[in-house]
Amino acid sequence: MSQPQEIDLEDEYDRWRYTCPNGHHDWEPTNHHFYCATCARAEGVGGEFHELRDRKTGRLYERDEVRLLTAAGPFDRDLDGRGSA
Repeated sequence: MSQPQEIDLEDEYDRWRYTCPNGHHDWEPTNHHFYCATCARAEGVGGEFHELRDRKTGRLYERDEVRLLTAAGPFDRDLDGRGSA
C-alpha cells in the first residue's frame, strides 16, 4: 500500500483543498467515512460519503487512502495512526 495522503484537519488550506465529491468544504470525518452538512441538507442526497476530492489534482481519495491529523494526533488511531510511534 502506498503512503496515505496526509490532511491536517486544523489547517485552513487543507480544509479548503479537500472537498466532498460534490465540491463542498463543510465535511467532517466520522466512523471511518465522511459527512457533508451541505449534502445532507439537499433533498434526495445523503450526507455520508467515502471519498474526498483533492481540488488541486482532481483525484478522489478513499477514506483508507488518507491520514487525518489533528494537534492531538491522528483522528482515528486505527486508520490514521499507522506508521506512527
